[in-house]
Amino acid sequence: MATTAAEEIRVGERLVRVSSPDKPYFPERGLTKLDVIQYFLAVGDGILRALRDRPTMLERWPRGVFEGAKIATRQTNRGDAFYQKRLPAGAPDWVRTAHLTFPSGRTADEVAPTELAVVIWAANLGTLRFHPWPVSAADVEHPDQLRIDLDPMPGVDFAQVVPVAHEVRAFLDELGLVGYPKTTGGRGLHVYLSIEPRWSFGECRRAVLALGREMQRRLPDLVTTTWWREQRDRPVFVDYNQMARDHTVTSAYSIRPTPAALVSAPLDWSELDDARPEDFDVLSMPGRFAERGDPHAGLDERRFSLAPLLELADREGLAAPPER
Repeated sequence: MATTAAEEIRVGERLVRVSSPDKPYFPERGLTKLDVIQYFLAVGDGILRALRDRPTMLERWPRGVFEGAKIATRQTNRGDAFYQKRLPAGAPDWVRTAHLTFPSGRTADEVAPTELAVVIWAANLGTLRFHPWPVSAADVEHPDQLRIDLDPMPGVDFAQVVPVAHEVRAFLDELGLVGYPKTTGGRGLHVYLSIEPRWSFGECRRAVLALGREMQRRLPDLVTTTWWREQRDRPVFVDYNQMARDHTVTSAYSIRPTPAALVSAPLDWSELDDARPEDFDVLSMPGRFAERGDPHAGLDERRFSLAPLLELADREGLAAPPER
């Protein structure tokens, strides 16, 4: 299929080149590359807030999402899509980076968006999901976000995750902490907590594990913190290892690479009971964003101490879980 010539889009002070703008990206929804780029422009303030100054891995689908498409893994190293940890060759000089050291000892200069033009440049490369670290480029050793991943087991519906999220909120309230929920684009939920950048990744994992154990006590029929999947006997896993170094979760407003083009949607707590993942996609989110703005706009206004969660971990005798 022939594609139209490249075009340039002004994003702030930049002109960003968009190649093959009519390339099908989500053919079942009739969405092209340009539609995806227009979506990111429409939610620009929100996605830039989620990514700004954070080292970010790019999940690139340069051929779009089609039946049978697979993403390359470390095991296969072959696929229709891939994860990009290092700055792509030929990047404009205005794309900033952060220098990272991985658990293996290897290092990388990873994209750290400072303006919306970087998001649009990455989208032109086929990036649908952005995976920011929970740190800032200025201090990559100390997380400034605690990310609580409520991961449903296979066959578990989103509705079963919602009461766990409510209990997480109640517990955080008891500790004087404020969390912000969002859908993952799938059946799970994330709750973000802005924290002072004083603690290591290991201490952050201890904090989430302590929270997970508390959820397990409060909701024993729903929650597990058992790491090995085959040993889990409850519907929702609190995945504390998402706070390990080099583990990331999908950013708010990222697009899930499935035919429906669902997106990771920030929510107000008041919306949680009525929300469904399928309510939020590339076509519906721009209107919602224009009407309601970003429910996570206040996330970084106040940073909290991890001390209450770490004190709970101490009382429980919890060591930092091993990195997986």
